Amino acid sequence: IEIYSLRVNCRVTSRFAHTVITSKIINRANESREATFEVELPKTAFITNFSMSIDGKLYPGIIKEKASAQKEYDAAVSQGQSAGLVKITGRKLEQFHVSVSIAAASKVTFELAYEELLKRQLGLFELLIKVRPQQLVKHFQIDVHIFEPQGIRFLETDSTFMTNELNEALTKVQNETKAHILFKPTVDQQKVNPELDETLLNGDFLVRYDVKQVATAGDIQIFNGYFVHYFAPQEMPVFPKNVIFVIDRSGSMAGRKIEQTREALLKILQDLRPEDRFSCITFNNKVVEWKSALLQATAENVASAAGFVRTITARGGTDINHALLTAVSVLDKAERLPERSVSMIILLTDGQPTSGESKVEVIQENIQKAVNGKYALFCLGFGFDVSYNFLEKMALSNGGIARRIYENADAALQLQGFYQEVATPILMKIEMQYPDNAVEGLTKNNFKLFFEGSEIIVSGKISNELDLLPVEIKAQSHTSDLTLKEEANIKEKEQVFQSRSYIFGNFIERLWAYLTIQQLLEKSISAQEEQQKALEARALELSLQYGFVTPLTSMVVTKPTGQQQAELANKPTEAG
Repeated sequence: IEIYSLRVNCRVTSRFAHTVITSKIINRANESREATFEVELPKTAFITNFSMSIDGKLYPGIIKEKASAQKEYDAAVSQGQSAGLVKITGRKLEQFHVSVSIAAASKVTFELAYEELLKRQLGLFELLIKVRPQQLVKHFQIDVHIFEPQGIRFLETDSTFMTNELNEALTKVQNETKAHILFKPTVDQQKVNPELDETLLNGDFLVRYDVKQVATAGDIQIFNGYFVHYFAPQEMPVFPKNVIFVIDRSGSMAGRKIEQTREALLKILQDLRPEDRFSCITFNNKVVEWKSALLQATAENVASAAGFVRTITARGGTDINHALLTAVSVLDKAERLPERSVSMIILLTDGQPTSGESKVEVIQENIQKAVNGKYALFCLGFGFDVSYNFLEKMALSNGGIARRIYENADAALQLQGFYQEVATPILMKIEMQYPDNAVEGLTKNNFKLFFEGSEIIVSGKISNELDLLPVEIKAQSHTSDLTLKEEANIKEKEQVFQSRSYIFGNFIERLWAYLTIQQLLEKSISAQEEQQKALEARALELSLQYGFVTPLTSMVVTKPTGQQQAELANKPTEAG
């Protein structure tokens, strides 16, 4: 079985990335063989298309409602056939894997397409392409086109497998708003050494970039009746933080996990700003406070907390409820906190609540009542014994987010990386306002906090024949209340995307659908049952209308007669 061509084509238009992976395989044996297509794609992406073409006959994947697709194929699965084609393979990736039997001398072309909205983190957008052909490929190429009307401020490529030889196969061309990256190594350049038919191509190929921030009220882009508004202010004063670290030291944290936690915490303490206030709480079946109050992050206090962190050892049960309620009460009792400051609780745990209150529903209710919208709760789940569902629901119900920390060598870096994302809040209570009679289907437009290096994105449909789209942003900064205004000239904005070569289809409409589905699914996690059903129904409707494989849809992949008739590609979620 020879992969004679493997192409990754990617177009990024205004942060929205459309990637197509095409693999062409020939069976050089004189009997039928299994041809396999195995690629990894970012978890944040939605698959939009898959097809197999065998000796010219096309077998397209069909996207259906998950529940009904599952029912149809449960019959097949019960005969011992494999179920899903997609599984999570790591912190950022999931794997799509399909095999088909092809006759001697036959050819098959696999094609997979997926779309995602790139998210700005720590000042950069990252496009991740996983490369793992497992053999030398005669025609191999990665072709990336980026078009950012705001202008490209910074661009770099990075890879985990580059050599000097391979570097010669990489070209980058860039102007004010466009970039083209082509990586096209010959078979000789792909080899580990000239004698062996072993490939160097195994790992991540990354494109990182950032855009120019010009207008104060962000950047509005309009195409075919849909708009997207990007807002990423910079160089603003940072809010002081009141932060409480709540650290699990139950028995299951023993060994490497508690070491990595200590290591990360020591670094994070060093990163606190002098105007921040902080405290640390550790818990197993008992809750231990470093101090029973918030203290200023002076060099002396940070050193004292570091001493406390170094003594953390792991044993005993897990009383999450008591630990979090203690953290809330420290914030509640805190005196003389700066009026304009951001209060947050960061919980790190690796297990289920086993001591004290152990019913997750009761804990969720207790915490939500106690927090009462005043503080942001971030939940970090270490490893795979946590109930991620529980942590995610708790975080989303209390203005924060959840993240899984993978038990790898870099776990301490993952923890620090998460802290860096939330370390510099520069705006709060952000309202992105548009005229009611002019826009519909607006995505989320109120945000509690904005952290430096990230980006706010709002999208919607422009409903009537407007010439100008007025926007107004209201927010609080550390020093003042802001009101930013802007008017977008719709005709002028549409002109930007006239050169068709750089864009695909109605990309802003698809971006709007992608963002809306993501937000509906996120909202449904912390919603009551009735509302949850309504949110999921709307997300399902959009997933089917726009052809996205989301947690509510499945792609049915059919094969030639005589082979396992159908398989399902589902979207795995972090909560499993």
